[in-house]
Amino acid sequence: MDSLKKTDLPALTHAALTQSERRILDLLFRGGPATQARIAETTDLTQQSISRIIGGLIDDGLVRTGDKVQSGRRGYPSAALELTPEFAFSFGVSIMTDAASVTLVDFTGTIRGECRQGFLSLPVERAIDWLDGAMAGLLPLTGGRPLAGIGIGVPGSFVGEGSGFNTPHSLEEWANIDIAGLFQERFGLPTIADNDGNVAALGESLVGVGRWARSFAYLYIASGVGGGVVLDGEVWRGRHGNAGEFAGGLPANIYPFPNLELLRQLVARQGRSFDTVDQLIDGFDPAWPAIDDWVARVRDSLSIIASNATAILDLDAVVLGGRIPRPLAERVIPAIELYDQKRRSQKRPTARIVPAEAPGNAAAIGAAMLPLKQRFFKAQV
Repeated sequence: MDSLKKTDLPALTHAALTQSERRILDLLFRGGPATQARIAETTDLTQQSISRIIGGLIDDGLVRTGDKVQSGRRGYPSAALELTPEFAFSFGVSIMTDAASVTLVDFTGTIRGECRQGFLSLPVERAIDWLDGAMAGLLPLTGGRPLAGIGIGVPGSFVGEGSGFNTPHSLEEWANIDIAGLFQERFGLPTIADNDGNVAALGESLVGVGRWARSFAYLYIASGVGGGVVLDGEVWRGRHGNAGEFAGGLPANIYPFPNLELLRQLVARQGRSFDTVDQLIDGFDPAWPAIDDWVARVRDSLSIIASNATAILDLDAVVLGGRIPRPLAERVIPAIELYDQKRRSQKRPTARIVPAEAPGNAAAIGAAMLPLKQRFFKAQV
């Protein structure tokens, strides 16, 4: 098996960007190709400043000129400016309780390749060895261009500064260790780790529901249930990075957690056994009678979560995502009730409840964007 750690990777040597450069890159990333006139309309920068900044970004290879577009009612068409997809690439890793996946994205956030592997157990070294080979296998798709780094999504909550993640018991070896540092030492690339709900919400905001919803709650439904929050187009992590732990508001032993482990148990009672949730997902059948039982058991839990999220945050959408199969999400959504007092018989505006729209693994996509956002798109403070 090839090894990424033994590969002579080209260095990404671009100098630190100014705030104005980051703003323009972020605008092109989120909005796609734009003329200088359009950039001037969207920012408070002068045409002279924009022209100078764009010239530098083009010289450094981050931006290129694209097709000409009509920028107004009068005058000749202007060349649109766009990010150079091959300027840099990034790997996104999703660690799950029973699987791991890796996604390669380019500078525009476009998926260039991905791999996934199920595991009955996932010790740290075993996972890293598999990811080493998987990333090495995807590396030729970069065409020899630099890597910005590795982003990692991990199940679990943050418990304190520098304490790592409080992971599920099935990921005992991953608990309270410096996962980002471990990967950075192994592969020699800048590495950022965040919980899977945050990175999945980021991925959904970039290539999924975020294309029409500026603010939404993302429910990461898998072996457990967690999530993330996107407000005005940005992931809101909260004081400790744990915003979106929606199941934390359910009273213990009263409402069942709306997760796929419960479905696995219900399916097993009806004679279809799967060792892991990953196997359940691969073999998912919308005709299973156990699905009706699962919907009946979790609809109150999901109604409480969705009602609290939209009432407190006044959202555009509540997204059912993570690893839940889309047909299962579509089956349970009609059963979810958004509680409303309907004062004076007027219904309070509430969020739409929708299935996730991101293609592929949203957590891996969002994780891959972490190094790119930190170096090129995230505003400096």
